[in-house]
Amino acid sequence: MKHWPLTGISVRTSRIELRWPTPEDLDALADRAVEGVHAPGFMPFFSQWTDGSPEEVARRVLQRHWNAMASWTPEDWTLYLVVVHDGEVIGSQSLGARDFGVTREVLLTSWLSLSRQGEGLGGHARAAALELAFTGLGAEQAFSVVRRGNEASQGVCRKFGFEHDGSQINAVRGEQVVSDRFRLGRERWLAHRTVEAEVAGTRSALPLFGLPATPAAPAGPVGRGGVAVPRTPLASVLSGVRYAEESDQPAA
Repeated sequence: MKHWPLTGISVRTSRIELRWPTPEDLDALADRAVEGVHAPGFMPFFSQWTDGSPEEVARRVLQRHWNAMASWTPEDWTLYLVVVHDGEVIGSQSLGARDFGVTREVLLTSWLSLSRQGEGLGGHARAAALELAFTGLGAEQAFSVVRRGNEASQGVCRKFGFEHDGSQINAVRGEQVVSDRFRLGRERWLAHRTVEAEVAGTRSALPLFGLPATPAAPAGPVGRGGVAVPRTPLASVLSGVRYAEESDQPAA
């Protein structure tokens, strides 16, 4: 779509692809959500979107994607991409930011079909999302919020070099739960970057992310197939931080 260049964004690793979802992809994603994302006794999501009838869960998946597209502005956006393995939609990865042109910081959320967890596909999806953030968009910081007790997702954060960055309390299913915040800076990402990933389609979409159409010359590393990475002062990374109520856990 020439008037919505986000549709051209994709990231590929040797095992998965992240891409803008077609209507058919969204139907498949809703089916995966209905089939199950986590054990019934443990709710990893702040918004508890997996509670309810199959019809309600499926609609929430569709509405979340549609709402993110309809409300998108360069100052406040959430990019939802589907995770595809061997032609099958198996989950979702998202990057979100507020005032990204200044903060250069993204919030990562994700989920993977319960039937495909434990195969290493979630790690590839997370690696692809980080490549998109740091290489494709020139992020300086990425962070994620994971509920305590979600050991698989906390392990994913540690594997990719995220460092503990505090905690927060949320009400989930009427109970008080504690989650850990994890932060990853560019230098640590480069040091822990082991999965090859190729980013495509970001250049024409940069203004929608609050970035200049022609990035400045890089003052630091430039990723494979991505845009030049202008650096911003680290003092700015906490401005505009949003801990979204729709935040999901990293895929296991």
